[in-house]
Amino acid sequence: MSIDINEAIKLIRDMATMIDPDEDYLSIAETKEKIAASKADRKKTAEEAHADFKALAKALDAARISSTRPSSVLSADAHASALNELDVSGLTLGKAISSMEGLVVSKEAELSSLKERARQLEDCDPAAEHKRELDSTALRLRVFKGLGFEPINDNKGNLSKMLVCSLTGDIQCIQFDGRHTEVEYTEQLWTAATS
Repeated sequence: MSIDINEAIKLIRDMATMIDPDEDYLSIAETKEKIAASKADRKKTAEEAHADFKALAKALDAARISSTRPSSVLSADAHASALNELDVSGLTLGKAISSMEGLVVSKEAELSSLKERARQLEDCDPAAEHKRELDSTALRLRVFKGLGFEPINDNKGNLSKMLVCSLTGDIQCIQFDGRHTEVEYTEQLWTAATS
């Protein structure tokens, strides 16, 4: 198929009316601007993405460091073992505390009892209590007998004579008939006791 030159020229002339070089230039310039703006946007987006990537990488490194167990922290097994030991120690201490509390309660009861006994002892008069418990006459008679003197009463219950055991074992009888003074009778009794 061969194209006629005239026909081709005519076709080019028809097309020349459709082609506007100014408009094409503006179109190309606008496209270049859009491409440049798009390139700038892509570059800005890439830089932002790169900055975000760096920040995320730093956060990842920090997370790795913080998730790594420091050497001063026990491992999970060692931690569980330490907890078990502390539990056993806590139970032992609890038993000891309970035992000590029981001892404290018993000692407090003992202290209370001793305080009550001390109060009772402070309130009592030993001489008066002794006097109540012992008949003074019987006590004097016992002391006299221990010294070697044995009083003898008459039918009316009055002291009539005294048997005196001397240091040598001799027994003498001193009559209280009223002929001597009390001082003289006392001298006679002690003389008989020491002879």
